[in-house]
Amino acid sequence: GPAKGSLDALLAEDQANTFDFAFIDADKEGYPDYYERSLKLVRPGGLILIDNAFMGNRVTTATEGASKIVRDLNAALKTDDRVDISLLSIGDGLYLACKR
Repeated sequence: GPAKGSLDALLAEDQANTFDFAFIDADKEGYPDYYERSLKLVRPGGLILIDNAFMGNRVTTATEGASKIVRDLNAALKTDDRVDISLLSIGDGLYLACKR
């Protein structure tokens, strides 16, 4: 089903801070919502992986659409003090965010 609904259902079932791992690779427009929900679901020390951080290098020049959304999330991750991050140049870019 739609990722947002699935994540909301897990949160409604009191699953916050119970997951060790989340992998985000769905519709790019939803990435910011999926990240925030995943951050609630993952326990401290857990990992969130976010695929397609480079978006075929379109994030460097994007001014609209999915590439801009991913670029904006990339920028937000750099200053998010709730996580420690690492960007891997595997495939199309993979963010590792470890929840503090």
